[in-house]
Amino acid sequence: MTSSAMPSPAAASVLDLAPVVPVVVIDDAGDAVPLARALVAGGLPAIEVTLRTPAALDAIRAIAAEVPDAVVGAGTVISPGGVRDAVDAGARFLVSPGWTHDLLDAMKASGLPFLPGVATASEVVALLEQGVTEMKFFPAEAAGGTAYLKSLAAPLPRARFCPTGGISLTSAPDYLALPNVGCVGGTWMLPPDALAARDWPRVEMLAREAAALRVR
Repeated sequence: MTSSAMPSPAAASVLDLAPVVPVVVIDDAGDAVPLARALVAGGLPAIEVTLRTPAALDAIRAIAAEVPDAVVGAGTVISPGGVRDAVDAGARFLVSPGWTHDLLDAMKASGLPFLPGVATASEVVALLEQGVTEMKFFPAEAAGGTAYLKSLAAPLPRARFCPTGGISLTSAPDYLALPNVGCVGGTWMLPPDALAARDWPRVEMLAREAAALRVR
């Protein structure tokens, strides 16, 4: 992905849209639009809807159609078929927990920004060989956290990351302070009780708190 200002989201870097990308699991597509509006109002326009539920693609379609200020992406993309489904639903970026050559080829061919998942230095080097410099570091906390990412910065300075997995409001600033981290993915602004109660004002408040974490 290339970094730019935001006139064309498909050409912009997801890493530069906001300090935090909410990672959303939607069970009811009817919740997608009010949830997205709350996140955008709180200052988090890049929203990753994971392809983990039957409602996910309909949720992406609804957000793409009805929340123009949202940059909705598809997460948990693990196959070329998933890439096609996400593109057809209107996703504007793609995120995978890991990658294969077939999946990487499909993501490249989609024309969308994408973040393939990595957890090791070898995976990072392999992606750099393919011309990919922006990646998801997953599962961040379990794979070594800030100490591991800091150790990658000197030998692999071209790689930039969106760490995701186990990150909280408390730990996010430590990740965002690293030179090779553009943003983090998280779920803490989406507490299950707030989602169950459809408490969108609370989601907006927590999103606003997350959006204020930008340190650079």
